Amino acid sequence: KPEPKKRGRKSKEEQEQWLQEQAEREANLSVFEKPIEAQLDTTLNVLRSSVPNAPKWGIKKNSEGKNAYWYGYKGHLAVGTKSQYILQSLFSSGNLNDGKAAIPLLKGIHERLSILPISYSTLDAGYDYPAIYQQIYRIGAQSIIAYNKKNESELVGFDKNFAPTCVHEHSYRYDSYDPTYETLKYTRPKECKDCPLAEDTLCQKVYKVKITTDLRRYTAPARGSKAWKT
Repeated sequence: KPEPKKRGRKSKEEQEQWLQEQAEREANLSVFEKPIEAQLDTTLNVLRSSVPNAPKWGIKKNSEGKNAYWYGYKGHLAVGTKSQYILQSLFSSGNLNDGKAAIPLLKGIHERLSILPISYSTLDAGYDYPAIYQQIYRIGAQSIIAYNKKNESELVGFDKNFAPTCVHEHSYRYDSYDPTYETLKYTRPKECKDCPLAEDTLCQKVYKVKITTDLRRYTAPARGSKAWKT
């Protein structure tokens, strides 16, 4: 029988030993076993050579919301929305998280197809990770990624698309994006026209925010706007 675990806090020596073991364990992990952020400063050659490609069990929800299983592999494709050409591809084990294939594909486009102008990267909610937004920003493109709310409380003073709201909780309207200052501009809601607080100091006429404040929440065009949906 295994020895029962000791109760209470570890001694200083045990704590140091545990931290050392953890550090050694993490150092021996491959880049795809580490959090996605580890891929940002890893070269494309190392990423592609480290992709796990042994057959494994994969699982994914189908269009009916039921789990579909398969044994084998996955093909990850970056496709041009206008040409429908496959710009980059990656072959992996069937259990690799889709999000962990995004940065190698993005780096591949940037380094191997450097003359190809990429304006936007459109991905589904499975790729909603801060590191992926950061990589898209590094290649000079904008992120159009469905937001996947992860145990986050609602922001006071903002709507579900992170547009500011007035004191009556009406959402400000997205107006424009200034690429020079990387700033989104929002203007007053339509409801402010007949609001008695329109001239009050609580209700500002224009609201501006830099996308670098939070690349995941603030995209250009603004998340939820007509231009963003288009």
